[in-house]
Amino acid sequence: MICAVDLQTLSPFSSIAQAKQKGIKLFAITDHGPDMEDAPHHWHFINMRIWPRVVDGVGILRGIEANIKNVDGEIDCSGKMFDSLDLIIAGFHEPVFAPHDKATNTQAMIATIASGNVHIISHPGNPKYEIDVKAVAEAAAKYQVALEINNSSFLHSRKGSEDNCRAVAAAVRDAGGWVSVEEGIRLGFSHCIYHGGI
Repeated sequence: MICAVDLQTLSPFSSIAQAKQKGIKLFAITDHGPDMEDAPHHWHFINMRIWPRVVDGVGILRGIEANIKNVDGEIDCSGKMFDSLDLIIAGFHEPVFAPHDKATNTQAMIATIASGNVHIISHPGNPKYEIDVKAVAEAAAKYQVALEINNSSFLHSRKGSEDNCRAVAAAVRDAGGWVSVEEGIRLGFSHCIYHGGI
């Protein structure tokens, strides 16, 4: 019997193969943090320490897209997880931190930035989570945390993000900070296909 259908779940190595095909030299694996429903267990992130650093010529960063849990900037990454990971991204996700008013969202995001535990804030342009963009960008620049512009926000999730992402990019520029451009996909065939200008 010949099977013409591949029903295998996309693995990190499938994504790495796509990255190599597109000429990407360094690739980060950043699953959602364990407080997100159906996300990997914290042991998954601890065990990432055994992953190879290079596969088929593509460098691998071990990471997490942690969840901001509260206004104190607590995230669902701690202890041994930090020791195993190279890249800590954190952001708002509705199952963990429901959208609040602008002041509360801003307070939580700035506290996360100031915690010293994150490298990147994910999708700060999400229209469901209104923030004081200038204050967040200034805090991010001060603590050397990048703000993400996420390709997925323009394609199928977080509709209405484009103007907010432009505002984030401009505020980061004005504050002298960093922008991280990421694809935010769970599929291996849509790497950075948005062609709009920011």
